[in-house]
Amino acid sequence: MNFSLPDSRRKWSCRGYMSAGAAMVTVVLGLTLVLTERAEARKYAAPFDIFGLGTPRPRAKVHSAKVPLPKPRPEEAPKAPAEAPPEAEGKPSPDKPGDTKPAEAARPPEKRASACRLALTEEIAVAPSIPDIRGPGACGGEDLVRLEAIVLPDKRKVTVKPAAILRCTMASAIADWVRKDMVPLAASLGSTISDLDNFDSFECRGRNRIAGAMLSEHGKANALDVRAIKLANGQSIGLTDRTMSRDVRERVLHSVCTRFSTVLGPGSDWYHEDHIHLDLAQRRNDYRICQWNVWDPLPQVAPLLPAERPDEAPPREVAAKPDAKEGADDEAAEKSSPPEDKPVSAKKDQPSKPATKKRR
Repeated sequence: MNFSLPDSRRKWSCRGYMSAGAAMVTVVLGLTLVLTERAEARKYAAPFDIFGLGTPRPRAKVHSAKVPLPKPRPEEAPKAPAEAPPEAEGKPSPDKPGDTKPAEAARPPEKRASACRLALTEEIAVAPSIPDIRGPGACGGEDLVRLEAIVLPDKRKVTVKPAAILRCTMASAIADWVRKDMVPLAASLGSTISDLDNFDSFECRGRNRIAGAMLSEHGKANALDVRAIKLANGQSIGLTDRTMSRDVRERVLHSVCTRFSTVLGPGSDWYHEDHIHLDLAQRRNDYRICQWNVWDPLPQVAPLLPAERPDEAPPREVAAKPDAKEGADDEAAEKSSPPEDKPVSAKKDQPSKPATKKRR
């Protein structure tokens, strides 16, 4: 194939004029790329330049800023206190960590007093409220009071010994029973009530203190055991005392069985032979239990030793001697025997019968 410049000019007529301009444009673009790459390379060190032999990067010029200094302290200025005053509003200072106490938890809203609590005023009983008790299981309760004394209508107080922890409803029932039923009973005996003998009140336990038994009403603070009611004249009304008049004990029986849902005493079981159990247990259809046998008074037992002989008693008869008594008996028999035809000598020859002693 033959190739020549005239032929090429003839074939590509515009190629010769444009080749020089294109070459110049290419050179300019290449220089631009090379300069750009060098500028970028100055910013970042080469990946294999571990000894720092590459071209060092120019450092930026440090411009020193002029900071104004505080003025010198005048000589007449007051001295600063040794300790800084505490921060206002209890905020900790930035230098010291805050040592303030953690914020107290918000108090729960106060409970509203129940209707029973509002009715059981100081004119009826001395019974301050106590916090709710949450014992093991279902022990405890709400709206509890400590019954310390019962105020009578004449402002005298009947002390509960010891103070009883009860629900408000139970304490109110005890106060009404003493004020309305026991005060007239004591008045019929010629005295007034001074003390109420509390045998047991709140105690977290099963019935009759048997392990595994159903929870007692004592565990719910809904029961009270009473042994006696003491009077101001020193007399005591023992509710289970058989030496006490039966009429008095029966009056107490009728009063408690009317006011309380459960009454247990002698005859119910041997756990309640020496006291009376009272509670306000709620049962279906308002079912009530009243088991208390008022026994008759104990019989009068004769003393073991005879009474001493009084001084004014007549002297006792002295028993006759046996020989003298036999002769006296024979003489009495001869005098009392009827006359007979037999001779007296024959009668004397017969043996005489021994005299018998009388028993006393």
